[in-house]
Amino acid sequence: MLQRIRVAALAFVLGISGAIALGTPAASAAPTPTITKVELSPAAPVVVFDSDVSVTFTFTTTNATKAGLKLNGDTVNVTSTQVTGGLKWTGSKSFGPGAVGKWNYAATASGDGGEVTQSGSFEVVRALTTKFGDFDASPDLVDKGDTIRVNGRLLADGKGYDGQSVSITFRERGSDDYGQVAKVTTGRGGWFGARVQANATGWWRAEFAATATARASVSDADRVDVKRANLASRIAGFDAAPEPVDKGDTLSFSGALRVEDRGGLAGQRVSIFFKADGSDRWEYVTSDITGRHGRFSASAAAVTSGWWRAEYRGTRGVNGTVSRADWVKVDQPAPPPAEKADTRLIKFNAYPEPVKRGRYLKFKGLLQIDDEGSWEGYSGKVALFFKPLGSKKWQFVKTTSSGDSGRLYTKARAWKSGHWKFVFRGDADTYGDHSRTDYVRVKR
Repeated sequence: MLQRIRVAALAFVLGISGAIALGTPAASAAPTPTITKVELSPAAPVVVFDSDVSVTFTFTTTNATKAGLKLNGDTVNVTSTQVTGGLKWTGSKSFGPGAVGKWNYAATASGDGGEVTQSGSFEVVRALTTKFGDFDASPDLVDKGDTIRVNGRLLADGKGYDGQSVSITFRERGSDDYGQVAKVTTGRGGWFGARVQANATGWWRAEFAATATARASVSDADRVDVKRANLASRIAGFDAAPEPVDKGDTLSFSGALRVEDRGGLAGQRVSIFFKADGSDRWEYVTSDITGRHGRFSASAAAVTSGWWRAEYRGTRGVNGTVSRADWVKVDQPAPPPAEKADTRLIKFNAYPEPVKRGRYLKFKGLLQIDDEGSWEGYSGKVALFFKPLGSKKWQFVKTTSSGDSGRLYTKARAWKSGHWKFVFRGDADTYGDHSRTDYVRVKR
């Protein structure tokens, strides 16, 4: 009986204690703080030039109510701002030239759940001092437009500075300013070089702009003298006409003296030389003084077949030149035939009208022969002539030929307003004729 009472009492006590345990849960532990890696701005390594550099340190915490930052054991004040999920802590410190070396940092975050620490280190370094060694521009004397070589070496704290951008600059004599001409990248050992065109006397140098880690520097200047080279000349469009020509008839010579960068060169003597077939000697025949746009014209009697050319001896600052040679066949005139056929030049037209100065004019016409009362196309050489407005003299321009159809076509540049016409001198079988004249106005 007593034993049953004890068992019942124990069960009663256990039931009450179980009820108490179920009705009162145990208290949970506070969450542990977290801390992110410390960020530096500007980023490490911290480069110091002449003035102090202010560096900002930031890190973010969660589950923390306090945070701290120490640099080499010294406390740095930090302030917090609310961010998503926690607090962002910010502190700053200035570093001068005396702070060069390794620095250790320790950031802490603490709260009800304990304390955590984030530590690390960074370097404070002095900015590199750069300078140029062995800069040279050569050769020292060149003709205008020649290429020169500029080269040198970029050093940083006495060592070759590779992979850096260097500007090649130039200051013309009489100017105060340098302008960039080329940009190069230093290679192994800091060496660099470039080829540039020299167009004026002046000074060349290399320049290195400051970067985030290195100071700027400028090389010594090296002078290069540029002498003006003689201009090249040429004789364009030289022509001896007509071709062929009968012995004793007049040959006309024309062309234009041109100079690079200037166009036609006026007021210069151009000589006409002749070399007979089978001869090795060129002989002077006649000459002319170039007019506007460098054009010249001359004439001489045809004696024998051979080569004609124009020569210019040159003048101060301009080199001489020789034209291409033009071969002309000289025929012995045949006895006149008992009868010759009449010819006519019809449908002559010069177009377009008007025309801009220097543009091509086109010319067409029709050469016909009287074949027993019927006009038919005729094959022959026809000359083109021009008479400037206000002039009384016709000027030979060029020759062209018609086919069996008699149709004529050619073109020539128009420089002045005036009249144009075709002239057929005739041949052994025909009399000559000339076309109507056609006036064309030349506008600028």
